Amino acid sequence: MTEPHAVSALVDEPVDVEVADSDLVYEGRVWDVRSDTFAYNGSEIVRQYVAHPGAAAIVAIDDEDRVLLIQQYRHPIRHRDWEIPAGLLDVEGEPPAETARRELAEEADLRAESWEPLVSIFTTPGGNDEIVHLFLARGLLPVGAAHPREDEEADIRVEWVPLAEVVAGVLAGRLRNGILAVGVLAAAERLRAAGAAGN
Repeated sequence: MTEPHAVSALVDEPVDVEVADSDLVYEGRVWDVRSDTFAYNGSEIVRQYVAHPGAAAIVAIDDEDRVLLIQQYRHPIRHRDWEIPAGLLDVEGEPPAETARRELAEEADLRAESWEPLVSIFTTPGGNDEIVHLFLARGLLPVGAAHPREDEEADIRVEWVPLAEVVAGVLAGRLRNGILAVGVLAAAERLRAAGAAGN
């Protein structure tokens, strides 16, 4: 039996495996599918996965502690799910924080005076290499229409919902988008801790 770790000692560990072969199985419009052959624990293993550019996402909270939510159609799940603004890291050399600023303007016609990194997450490590960097945005100001919306974005629904209601919706299983869930729970804890420190 292993010794229990202190919470602060827990960390995901990068592993440098020897990849003998990496084939592009499918080249997509947004992301690709790769098949890698690699050595691990004395075995030769083949795994297919989605090669993803990564993304940035924004928990935008206004002065009334309401979160900006976006609802749009997502074909793989056949749902119009509730999400937070997010976008791909698809501009060469653009840092995730700058992507977040751009996406907030493009998806919500807003800019923020205050930005804080929240967390970074691997969304589906068994099936893709996507990493999403989440940011907390405060001091929100309108910028006017910044981006034409088409396809699934054409009928985006935007709502401002109290943070506590969003957290309750996540915990009740009514809001199942993983990036939204991690983002609002992290933001709620960040704001709770800041409030406790101020008392």
